[in-house]
Amino acid sequence: MSKLKVTSPFDHHLIAEVELWDEARVEKALAAAYDLFNQPKKALPVPDRIAILEKAHQLLVARREEFAKRAAEEGGKPLVDSLVETDRAAQGIKIAIESMSHMTGHEIAMGLTPSSLHRMAYTFREPVGVVLAISAFNHPLNLVIHQVIPAIAVGCPVLIKPASSTPLSCLAFLELLYEAGLPKTYAQAIICPNQIAEKLVADPRISFLSFIGSSRVGWHLRSLLPPGVACTLEHGGAAPVIVEADADMTDAVSLLTKGGFYHAGQVCISVQRIFADEKIAQQLAQQMAAAAEKLRVGDPLDAKTEVGPLITATELKRVASWVDEAVAAGAKLLCGGKALSDSCYAPTILYNPPLNAKVCTEEVFGPVVCINSYTHLDEAIKNANALPFSFQAAVFTKNIDVALEMIKQLQANTVLVNDHTAFRVDWMPFSGRKQSGFGTGGIPYSMHDMTYEKMMIIRSPSL
Repeated sequence: MSKLKVTSPFDHHLIAEVELWDEARVEKALAAAYDLFNQPKKALPVPDRIAILEKAHQLLVARREEFAKRAAEEGGKPLVDSLVETDRAAQGIKIAIESMSHMTGHEIAMGLTPSSLHRMAYTFREPVGVVLAISAFNHPLNLVIHQVIPAIAVGCPVLIKPASSTPLSCLAFLELLYEAGLPKTYAQAIICPNQIAEKLVADPRISFLSFIGSSRVGWHLRSLLPPGVACTLEHGGAAPVIVEADADMTDAVSLLTKGGFYHAGQVCISVQRIFADEKIAQQLAQQMAAAAEKLRVGDPLDAKTEVGPLITATELKRVASWVDEAVAAGAKLLCGGKALSDSCYAPTILYNPPLNAKVCTEEVFGPVVCINSYTHLDEAIKNANALPFSFQAAVFTKNIDVALEMIKQLQANTVLVNDHTAFRVDWMPFSGRKQSGFGTGGIPYSMHDMTYEKMMIIRSPSL
């Protein structure tokens, strides 16, 4: 029997061994989920689903520290941030419960023409079918909430494949759901090799794919979907921020430092590319470098740690090579630029790196922030929009007219004013443009996408 070894990204100690599923076991899980969906009489009534989710929320709140420590140990996010993630996860369950009352249809007008007399029509929403969710490592609990809970809330059986580096939070949460009363067939964690997962994606019994991860993998999986299967893809970006000369410098430094180095930059909307007016660019860069150097890097289970490890030593080496390339090409290294261990990389600020360097053209997914000066605002806008992916963007200014112009011109699905790009709440729409994604995330929006709108038309002479 094959085992998946789950190790700490910080010091590589073995946390647990998890059984790897073979193709036969995956087939059994899919068949059970598909059979459940196709027997409507076995479906959980809405009040039962609400009761189960309410109980799950209570259990998660009660086990907050246990779940936060597990996520920090397997994923490397500092405990202080993993506690916030656990709070968000609990709140996400409440958001789903509250959103269930909004899963409604509407009346379609009839009787407007002779042919539509004696009829009335209404729409309502029903579950789309079996949901397959493939998740990422960087939020090992909250991403599971975003993919599993909407499916349960609307009545879809769901199979979830967590990231192979961080499966423990997912497994623990599903056990919590079972304890809350959810039948196991409604939500099953699939721990399997990627080639088996690909076969699952291509299976016509799947009705919806929810994928969070790299664009290379996501777009490939979308190409495997059978006709008629819907999906949402959540990929990464290289979030641009424009800082005007009139920006509140203290506010900008604090927010951009947090947005750039939160979870060691391993966030799809992490601050990566800052374009600052030449009048204040050096000041901003120097102050951010000073703030970055003060960040405590190390063991994610230490309550004082602010920046943890990269998920693997391979990722650390990649990030280091990109920084070295940029410095060799003329970027000024203001801080960082070195590995602190085989798992931790120092928070790094690069000033005026070449715009064709990897750190400026691809998603770094590491603790690296690039700051480039600009003379004209149009130049900053052009550079901010230059990449083939786009997620969230931001502008810092006290000028409302400039802010509104940036909202119009920046090619992002969300533009934040006087805030960092890594801001998110779980009830808002969350999606990327271009190569950064497809469809819309956010718990209420996922619930909507995991349902069909069905119409009923009733004809009666008495109408």
